[in-house]
Amino acid sequence: MGFREEYAAHVAEREALGVPPLPLTAEQTVEVIEFIKTGEFVEEMLELLENRVSPGVDDAAYVKAAFLNEVAAEEHHVAAISPEEAVRMLGMMLGGYNVKPLVNCLSSKNEKVVEAAIKALSNTLLVYDAFNDVEELHNKGNEAATKVLTSWANAEWFLNKAELPEKITVTVFKVPGETNTDDLSPASEAFTRSDIPLHANSMLTAKMDDPIGTIKKLKEKGHPVAYVGDVVGTGSSRKSGINSVQWHMGEDIPGVPNKRTGGVILGGIIAPIFFATAEDSGALPLELDVTQMEMGDVIDIYPYKGEAHKNGECIATFKLRPNTITDEVRAGGRIPLIIGRGLTSKSRSVLGMGSTDIFLTAEQPEDTGKGYTLAQKMVGRACGMDGVRPGMYCEPEMSTVGSQDTTGPMTRDEIKELAALGFNADLVMQSFCHTAAYPKPSDVQMHHTLPDFISCRSGVALRPGDGVIHSWLNRMVLPDTVGTGADSHTRFPIGISFPGGSGIVAFAAVTGSMPLTMPESVLVRFKGEMQPGITLRDLVNAIPHKAIKEGLLTVEKKGKKNIFAGRILEIEGLPDLKAEQAFELSDASAERSAAACTVRLNKEPVAEYLKSNIVLLQSMIDAGYEDHRTLARRIAKMEEWLKKPELMEPDADAEYAAVIEIDLNEITEPILACPNDPDDVATLSEVLASDRPTKIDEVFVGSCMTNIGHYRALGEVLKGEGAVPTRLWVCPPTKMDAKQLTEEGYYAIFGAAGARTEIPGCSLCMGNQARVADNAIVFSTSTRNFDNRLGKGAQVYLGSAELGAVCSLLGKIPTKEEYLELTKKIQGKEEDIYKYLNFNLIEDYKLN
Repeated sequence: MGFREEYAAHVAEREALGVPPLPLTAEQTVEVIEFIKTGEFVEEMLELLENRVSPGVDDAAYVKAAFLNEVAAEEHHVAAISPEEAVRMLGMMLGGYNVKPLVNCLSSKNEKVVEAAIKALSNTLLVYDAFNDVEELHNKGNEAATKVLTSWANAEWFLNKAELPEKITVTVFKVPGETNTDDLSPASEAFTRSDIPLHANSMLTAKMDDPIGTIKKLKEKGHPVAYVGDVVGTGSSRKSGINSVQWHMGEDIPGVPNKRTGGVILGGIIAPIFFATAEDSGALPLELDVTQMEMGDVIDIYPYKGEAHKNGECIATFKLRPNTITDEVRAGGRIPLIIGRGLTSKSRSVLGMGSTDIFLTAEQPEDTGKGYTLAQKMVGRACGMDGVRPGMYCEPEMSTVGSQDTTGPMTRDEIKELAALGFNADLVMQSFCHTAAYPKPSDVQMHHTLPDFISCRSGVALRPGDGVIHSWLNRMVLPDTVGTGADSHTRFPIGISFPGGSGIVAFAAVTGSMPLTMPESVLVRFKGEMQPGITLRDLVNAIPHKAIKEGLLTVEKKGKKNIFAGRILEIEGLPDLKAEQAFELSDASAERSAAACTVRLNKEPVAEYLKSNIVLLQSMIDAGYEDHRTLARRIAKMEEWLKKPELMEPDADAEYAAVIEIDLNEITEPILACPNDPDDVATLSEVLASDRPTKIDEVFVGSCMTNIGHYRALGEVLKGEGAVPTRLWVCPPTKMDAKQLTEEGYYAIFGAAGARTEIPGCSLCMGNQARVADNAIVFSTSTRNFDNRLGKGAQVYLGSAELGAVCSLLGKIPTKEEYLELTKKIQGKEEDIYKYLNFNLIEDYKLN
């Protein structure tokens, strides 16, 4: 069977799924080019070459650019493509392999080629070091190069695009209540995320009947369809959720197969990470009252007036935020706007031109003269300033960037589209924690190909089975620095992280910075003494528990209050926590919908952590992990900090959006999140006094919320009790934890209890691999408990490993007295149980 027959079969197969064919591979692109050269099926093949090859630095783009370069340079004559037409097609490839050929064309003897190259380069933003080549030609008197620089300087790449209109008419697609990113991008379909159209088929399938068919019917009204919800985009930082929305409600991008931009998203509350990801992707997210919008309504949106009308009447008002969002939409997203503005500024500097007023400037807050919070100082240092005020737009340096495997393929594609062959962030790390245990064929392929893609760009690639991204990435973080990651739980125990979707993570990795409008901070201050039987996980849940009591947080989604949403959660009052413990608190800030989190620690636990981490990173180098130069550079910076250990402190007069004080003396029983909402927290007594289910079918002890101490505590409670009546899952976060627990005999205890032990990684937490039984009542130490996340119809409680141990023994939610009695086994052993892995204290430590 020849290429055309094979491709036709592929097209038919994809049509049956309701999606377009996949982009061409490099091998298929070669076949297409051969047909064009021989003059066979030319119209068909030109369409494929122009619109079905991914842009940037994709392998197929390399083949396409090389061929078009030969035609443009008139080294190869092709009847179907003139030299100037070849240049036009090169100009659709965004950047990367097409840029050098286009720059070369500026010196062509063919005037049509030169004019086409000027036009193509004038609208190409991803030129990177090739800018220097254009500048050099300009300096040598090349008029075409000067025209390109002038075009960039005048921002014609931006002005050539349509402005956001005064009025946008849309048809409402409304999902009442809360839409989380699990709804938009189901974890069970994570392996399809990089195949945007196919993955988009799964959007909302667990939440409503025939969502895709409903959208198609709404489109028959003749207007774009807008996504509308009371609360939109809570949960993980999934660019795939935005991709799905845009696939059904956005616009095609010429020359970029299987990806769309644009679209309107309306929400009473839009989760901050989701909002930012929409910005990056060219969508228009608006927060406004949606209570008078129903499925199928036709709404007129007046973005500049800040009004939404139905049947000629204003039903909601809003304010555009950020004030630059109209420019972002016009440019095709916040990321191309940032890159383009930089290119314009650089060109104006070369040409001796002053600043421009073409672009909107971000509104900056007035300086109050007050002190800075800890987070404001950390971000300030990353921007070369003393601090940043809430509402200030800035682009902090990204010291540490993390990527995990269910978003890694998308991040890889975004890096390719950014035409990047290297990283400018100091450390970029890729994990394989979500797919290692039960890999699908596509996962196995990713395990083989993604590490090289990351390490050849100077990133650090972990290996399947190493464990959870956060447990590793945290060990690579430098104190008081800023980072990001394409997982909402990328929250550092030292420093600060602003997680985002795969697009912004790719941008941060490639450029070494990220756009940020500095959020306000909420201070949570602990005081008093920890009471017997109380764990850090109880303190995690004490934060929303106290906020609910103070009227700062509501569980109800309609008209929801959440003081933490979009703000930075700053925690103090527990300065002697180990870094592993501090991460429990920062990690859970994701469930509060906080933009970031800081934990104020003393120098001693931070220094202890770094000393251990230096040994771990050196053992990675010794074990052949790449990129070894990046690891060595990070070791050197840790050693430098240890020579002069200093930590930032908040100013005494720093201002906060709210201050919540929690008295540890008042927390005398466990606090847990109830089915199925991480905000719906209650004490044991409150749970038992309610109509919530109390029988427990399954218990999961695992996820990034755990550390080695939790498993020792679990083992001590289970020791000598025999098989438990529940289905017990045990999954340590790293292979180092698993090895140590095995050597200490805890795996033998888990085995005697009848536990199912999983290889280190995410296991049940994300719900994309192993699942609990349908409709099971579950107690879990995992991060969040959205509907259908751990299993279909599952009702899930979230709490401590210690409480999980008791639930597994009793098969029910215990009383306070039962819990305290069964956890007496831990008393007196705390120093040995809650002892963390200090690799520097292990003689001749080797990673294996």
